[in-house]
Amino acid sequence: MNITIGSRGSALALWQANWVREQLARAGHEVEVRVIRTSGDRLAQIPLAGSGVKGLFIKEIEEALVAREIDIAVHSLKDLPAELAPGLAVAAVPARADARDALVSAGVAFRALPPGSRVGTSSVRRQSQLQHLRPDLQMFPMRGNIDTRLRKLERGECDASVMAAAGLVRLGLESKIYERFAVSEVCPAVGQGALAIEIREGDEAVARAAVALDDADTHRAVRAERALLKHLGGGCAVPIAGHAVLANGELSLAGVVARPDGSQLIRASASGAMAAPEDLGRRLADELLRQGAAEILEAS
Repeated sequence: MNITIGSRGSALALWQANWVREQLARAGHEVEVRVIRTSGDRLAQIPLAGSGVKGLFIKEIEEALVAREIDIAVHSLKDLPAELAPGLAVAAVPARADARDALVSAGVAFRALPPGSRVGTSSVRRQSQLQHLRPDLQMFPMRGNIDTRLRKLERGECDASVMAAAGLVRLGLESKIYERFAVSEVCPAVGQGALAIEIREGDEAVARAAVALDDADTHRAVRAERALLKHLGGGCAVPIAGHAVLANGELSLAGVVARPDGSQLIRASASGAMAAPEDLGRRLADELLRQGAAEILEAS
């Protein structure tokens, strides 16, 4: 069948869309990729925390999907709001790449950065956890695609930068990574390292094509993470983190809620049955709220 994929135009987004295109083409489908410019691309200089808009990087792509201008939307799963737009569904989540955050620096480890060093990131989630670990460092606002952020680092606008390891690896830039943070140090964003293949509900032909790319373990893990995010009522501008893995036949989910300045951080974890990932996410959210996360979220 003929399938049109909608994607952002960044190098990473196109890598992801073309990876999906190649998988579908191998299955015998005729596939093209259509680039769609999103609000997040147009508002590149506006801090995410102050945008007031959820789904900045997917809005126009989803609109094209609803309008039947494309058949599949490929997203970084961490960009998807906790609530999908009406009439749309995630048909598949391929196997996840490395979900951890990575430090890019001129050969200096995070713990060895001199006091006052500027660390580039515009992610409130990263800022809060990094400042909790090192309150003596300065967080330097840094938006833009991976190439843009690397250029800013090379120009000396900051002393180090923290990015998703998966994006650097996918673009062949793994050599730029000096170290990866353990999940216990900097918990990843919900869905980080995973792709979401989004389709229209009821489009059975496209669903059959897409589901062949699904990795059941990854899909269960991100369902737990997204249930955590949904129950906490958070989006990309709120300092919430969550990461689930399959361990000993169960799902194990870690969650973090922190104040943006890192002065308070609540961390919790829980395990549950693989067959009930949403229950696990809700249960962990309740535990974080019990420990005081509601006060943090209301103030963010």
